[in-house]
Amino acid sequence: MTPIQIKQNKSLKRKRRLAAALAASMLLSTAPAAGLLPGAGSAAAAAAMLNVVSQPFLIDGMRTDVPTAIVDGETYISLRALNEKLGLSTSWDAKTRSAVVTGRNRVLIASPVNGSYELNGQRVYGSQAILNNGSTFLPLRFLLERMGYVISYDAKTRTVAIQTIKENKLNFATKTISKVTEKQSLLIHYPVISGYENDEAQSKVNAFLKREAEAFAVSGQQSLTQAAQESEKLQSDNPDIDYPPVAYEGNYTITYNEQDKLSLYVDYYIDLGGAHGTTVRVPYTFDLKTGETVSLKEAAGGNADYVTIINQSINAQIKARKLDLISPFEGIKPDRPFYLRHGAIVITFEQYEYTAYALGMPEFTIPFRAFE
Repeated sequence: MTPIQIKQNKSLKRKRRLAAALAASMLLSTAPAAGLLPGAGSAAAAAAMLNVVSQPFLIDGMRTDVPTAIVDGETYISLRALNEKLGLSTSWDAKTRSAVVTGRNRVLIASPVNGSYELNGQRVYGSQAILNNGSTFLPLRFLLERMGYVISYDAKTRTVAIQTIKENKLNFATKTISKVTEKQSLLIHYPVISGYENDEAQSKVNAFLKREAEAFAVSGQQSLTQAAQESEKLQSDNPDIDYPPVAYEGNYTITYNEQDKLSLYVDYYIDLGGAHGTTVRVPYTFDLKTGETVSLKEAAGGNADYVTIINQSINAQIKARKLDLISPFEGIKPDRPFYLRHGAIVITFEQYEYTAYALGMPEFTIPFRAFE
């Protein structure tokens, strides 16, 4: 095992311990609560009449106009425009009353009825799709980033720019570890890749992700069992209170699939019946030529000052965004978990690490060019 692999393994073990510690701390809460997963949509939004306008777009250098609408400060796009403008196939499944978007080795299913999304067989979370005068509208950034595009906005010209990302030739399928009973639910999803030219490296990545998912499933099941036993005890002492089932769910997001690198993270969400659930984010980055994990220093191009560069960038972004911290930012460690996004390294603050729960997990993007 190389020093890089040892560091990666230590980091992942810390993540598992953190997930277990969060679960244990939540067992102390006795207040029952509805176990809602993040991203639940509003039924009222689905029935809203939208103010649809023609928005200037620059799609891979070609200027065009696309019907859009603003909903609670978020830009939505009409799916009818996708076939012609982006080359994505769209259809309507009358049986499930869902819109289906297909292209770039992805299938996204959006239900305006219940607010759910499914990407390549895995549930994902975003603002609810909306039906408007027979057309389906989806949140623009959510849709494009999950279908393999980069989006930006030019305030001067009020133009939305979309760039198609040149991706590695990979296909993604979703595997699920599932154990659902009346009192507890465990669902962990992880990706399986295929189609890459190096079969040995591909198999190594798949084996690694499978082991990780199985390890988190074991620790998650232990937490759920303990919580379910505690709920049964509380239920017997308080028969008039309805204690909800406990849940542990893992969902992955592919963030980078370029230049023979693959980067993703898995959000492990646990709800043990407290005031709210808690999420732990576990990122992975792989070199597809070897199947090995990539260290933060390697991702930064081997720059010896990568830690200083990242810390300076994060401090600048905290100041620019006027983030309210619950404790001073102390800087990252050399083996800080990270993931890649088009043209950049991303560092995320964990829940309660430096910010309040309401701020989620703030992301800090450091462009690759900062390390040149």
